[in-house]
Amino acid sequence: MKKHSSAKNSNSIRPFSSIVFDGPERAAARAMLYPVGFKPEDFQKPLIGVASTWGMVTPCNMHIDKLALEAEAGANDAGGKAIIFNTITVSDGISMGSEGMKYSLVSREVIADSIETVVGCAGMDGFVAIGGCDKNMPGSLIAIARLNRPAVFIYGGTILPGCLTISEASPDGPRPIMPKTLLDIVSVFEAVGKHAAGKIDDRTLQAIEQCAIPGPGSCGGMYTANTMASAIEALGMSLPNSSAQNAMSKAKVEDCRRAGAAVHLLAIAHAAKVKLALDDFTRIGRRVPVLADLKPSGKHLMSELVAIGGIRPLMKTLLDAGLLHGDALTVTGQTLAETLAGAQPYPDGQTIIQPLDQPIKKDSHVVILYGNLAPEGAVAKITGKEGLRFTGKARVFDSEESALEKILDGTIKKGDVVVIRFEGPKGGPGMREMLSPTSAIMGRGLGKDVALITDGRFSGGSHGFVVGHITPEAYVGGPLALVRNGDLITIDAKKRGISLEISSKEFKARRKAWKPMKPRYTRGVLAKYAAHVTSASLGAVTDAELEL
Repeated sequence: MKKHSSAKNSNSIRPFSSIVFDGPERAAARAMLYPVGFKPEDFQKPLIGVASTWGMVTPCNMHIDKLALEAEAGANDAGGKAIIFNTITVSDGISMGSEGMKYSLVSREVIADSIETVVGCAGMDGFVAIGGCDKNMPGSLIAIARLNRPAVFIYGGTILPGCLTISEASPDGPRPIMPKTLLDIVSVFEAVGKHAAGKIDDRTLQAIEQCAIPGPGSCGGMYTANTMASAIEALGMSLPNSSAQNAMSKAKVEDCRRAGAAVHLLAIAHAAKVKLALDDFTRIGRRVPVLADLKPSGKHLMSELVAIGGIRPLMKTLLDAGLLHGDALTVTGQTLAETLAGAQPYPDGQTIIQPLDQPIKKDSHVVILYGNLAPEGAVAKITGKEGLRFTGKARVFDSEESALEKILDGTIKKGDVVVIRFEGPKGGPGMREMLSPTSAIMGRGLGKDVALITDGRFSGGSHGFVVGHITPEAYVGGPLALVRNGDLITIDAKKRGISLEISSKEFKARRKAWKPMKPRYTRGVLAKYAAHVTSASLGAVTDAELEL
């Protein structure tokens, strides 16, 4: 057996594991790892954790156990000693529109806390985090930022599209309306609205339900998972082109071997002690055009972008235009500019990514709004195709479920502004995503005629005239709590404003009469979360109060 050095001695390649394992006094720690496969020589190697979010609760993560094994093998082949451990995942797609969605944003914190706990406890010198579903990505990055030791993130990859010939009901039987349509999970949510409006029959809805998700991988548009994966690659925290790979591909396996948005980015910045505020999204969004014709606001799926080269050609375009910091270091050890040096342009004739001088939109469709309804800000997803200004009468709901019921039964009409409140970080608690009601609005054909505002979140799959993250939230007495049925509300993307059209006298009277609601939960993880979580404008983090 090799002689172990004293734990008091510094070790440049094993700065953490040497403290846990080196020296006669650490014999018990070493003894615990022989049963899991360690050999004496392994204790002299850097200890590398592989944080896996594998689980069979969602197709987004059902293949990650295999990717974790590849990452383990890659770390071992490179001279380290890898240990796989698991953290949790939940499914936004399954829990959407239900009480379970309150746990989604909570899971981001649980993932970050659990990775930090295991890596810190075991004395790991570095780690690889592998994620699939939406909150896996920011949860992993928050842990990476907190721990501040060598780490890389691996994205589990995008799902392939489902395919179906969609029919609609007619007197003569089902009539094909969209032959060979590519489907994803948002197709199913919007089909629910179409079914409620009588545009498709039971058989067609069931066919869409059964065909939309053909196998492993994250939701197929430029929704939260693919967006966060792309952002992580742009930040240099994952390997080049790893964000644009199909889940079931040789490239994704090789990626694991090599590796060995707006609320999540705010939370990651908080963990990394980087100053980032809502107004930074406005500043950057004014000068960065929309070039990608991807769902939910566009036509194409992520797998189609993978087929033409992924995001590297797009990143090279942005770099050449001075819109990315080329000197930023990445996990490869190279700068961003160096990793993009060999990026080839997209093939001629492709229509997914537009040239920089022919953008889909000259500035970002993510718009930060302020006004008497959102004095601390709100986040709107307004592409322009639904219009840039909307004034309508408020239809007020104190939960997502009650709003969805009235959208589906036809109560909500053209000109209405659906107000869903008490769904913020504290009030929900958990700040649920509103994909079910926004998809129902789109499915009923009301995307240009009905707006939806909320102190909850929006899924990456939401589109239409939608405003979320309204702060302060209703639960803490934000202006959204003062809105009444029939009030006029104006959303103006050009002026970046959102306002409740009542007099200041009436506003003050309602403020004086407002009474706080009782907490919805008094025990358990949701109660703890509500007690500590910050405003969405600060990233909805749970450790801000700990900073002295």
